[in-house]
Amino acid sequence: MKTDVPRRKILVVDDDPAIRNLIYRFLSQSKQNYQIECAADGKNAWDIFEQFHPDLVILDVILPDAIGFKLCEEMKSRSDVLVMLLTSLTDVKSQVTGLESADAYVTKPFYVEVLEKQVQALLRRITVTVTAGLQQQALVLENLIIDSVRREVTLNNQTVLLTALEFNLLHFLASHPGKVWRRGELIREVWGYEHTGVEGEEDRVVDVHIGQIRKKIELDASQPKLIQTVRNVGYKLVVPATQTLEKSQP
Repeated sequence: MKTDVPRRKILVVDDDPAIRNLIYRFLSQSKQNYQIECAADGKNAWDIFEQFHPDLVILDVILPDAIGFKLCEEMKSRSDVLVMLLTSLTDVKSQVTGLESADAYVTKPFYVEVLEKQVQALLRRITVTVTAGLQQQALVLENLIIDSVRREVTLNNQTVLLTALEFNLLHFLASHPGKVWRRGELIREVWGYEHTGVEGEEDRVVDVHIGQIRKKIELDASQPKLIQTVRNVGYKLVVPATQTLEKSQP
């Protein structure tokens, strides 16, 4: 059947052949009709990455010749690829480190059915970004401009470098000024799936990304004025009392 929806490309990188083959077989049977390539180490993964140009990389952290954290950073510096880290490292420090660059952090053992839903949620961002971006206008907040068409953020006329997920999160908060969002709600609205992980894990995921955004747009990230924490609840974007959030044509 002819379709205009492009086949999304997924690169699976894991040195465990059982896990690699399990993910390959399961996603290959998906109705989404993915194109899938696999690699067992960092060198092979990089070679395939440059030729295959995947939309999403499912990446193990501990590889025979590479550390997934570093490989994730390098891949995302070269393209807008989405990266899901898949690892047995469950400690908080590893999760925080991973989420500083990756779009998702999934721990082993895992359910392939849940993994597939997370893959779908991540890949939906690509479609949503294209379709929604054409309809929306730039958000202007004093010296901060969020351009949803070009997916660019400028502060004092200087470009602010955000990851795809950081942009989505900032734009979502700015699109609902003053509204308080619980972390679980942000996971659903921005990440695109209901949280099903360890209790408290969603707090770390959201907190890490909020912290990274604050470092890039706040005058003092330790005392944020724009993205404020509502204790025991979540976050909200605050518009200064002297201004209403404006929209301008891109």
